[in-house]
Amino acid sequence: MAAVIIDGRELAKEIELALAGEIKKFSVKPLLAVVLAGDDPASKIYVGMKTKRANACGIDTADFHYPNEITTEELKSEIKKIASGANGRVPSGILVQLPLPKHINTDEVMTALPPGMDVDGLLPQSQGLMFQGQDTFLPCTPHGILKLIDKANLLLGNDIASIAGKKAVVLGRSLIVGRPLGIMLLKRNCTVTYCHSFTKNLQEECRQADILVAAIGKPRMVTAEYVKPSAIVIDVGITRVGDKIVGDVDYDSVSQIAGAITPVPGGVGPMTIAMLLSNVVKASAG
Repeated sequence: MAAVIIDGRELAKEIELALAGEIKKFSVKPLLAVVLAGDDPASKIYVGMKTKRANACGIDTADFHYPNEITTEELKSEIKKIASGANGRVPSGILVQLPLPKHINTDEVMTALPPGMDVDGLLPQSQGLMFQGQDTFLPCTPHGILKLIDKANLLLGNDIASIAGKKAVVLGRSLIVGRPLGIMLLKRNCTVTYCHSFTKNLQEECRQADILVAAIGKPRMVTAEYVKPSAIVIDVGITRVGDKIVGDVDYDSVSQIAGAITPVPGGVGPMTIAMLLSNVVKASAG
């Protein structure tokens, strides 16, 4: 029987509708400052999507676009000005659209961002608090993945708490997705295994997973041979192959064996933006 499809677009709409209701109670609308450096076409598209959905929720946005030639120090200075309200209003949160131009030191630029405005949840301070299990801004993509896993369990007729004790395999160990996701799954009492390019017997490791998250960046790498029957499969990858957008999972084969699966596009991507907006509301609420 074909897998249940976990529709990230529909779940994101539900979350954003709830956020819009919460924002209506605020005396002042939240403000998201979006920083873009350079002319990367994909980054421009992502910024446009985030701005559009923020505005639809009732979040004000301010875009700050800088030329590709801007230096690390200049960009740091600009972010500090934005954070101080020098442009007219202190933002609730600041989003620095990544990747930055190659000549810019991204880690150094991010140090200019006040931790209380880190709505992407990527600063060392935010990730350190997350590691300790304290309240903080959670990184958007991993947080969205957790919401998708919970939705999958509900669609499969399970209680959300049933995630406890499950074997979760995270295929990928990036600081943006893989590593923080593993920590967040541990907090939910999963048994977590990280897999990567050096993992031996990779198929066998993945095939043990009740929850398999593919964030390896290799299109259609995860085939049915990697997947345990009835597993929840979350596909984080997104790559253009010819005229198609595909993920890290071979959807056609895996959807015939998995219990639930996210599509690409329409799975993790919309949820990443929804969690960003959730963090903006959290920052605004103080």
